[in-house]
Amino acid sequence: MRTEVSIPDDVLRKADALARSMGISRSELCARALASFVVEHDNAGVTEQLNKVYLKKESKLDPVLEKMQFMSVSDNDG
Repeated sequence: MRTEVSIPDDVLRKADALARSMGISRSELCARALASFVVEHDNAGVTEQLNKVYLKKESKLDPVLEKMQFMSVSDNDG
């Protein structure tokens, strides 16, 4: 889909230079950047939802499980 957007000159110059260095078109660079931005903000929604859950529910590890995990690692494991 074709669309028209306004981009500040300095940003466009840097974007053009980056696209050239990557060997892709300006359109491809913009499409990739926009896709990445959308994914980042989709993930932010997941983080927000998890934060709401953990405001209501304790997230600490069960003390017995924690001790068992600690005991299962020897001093030679790293």
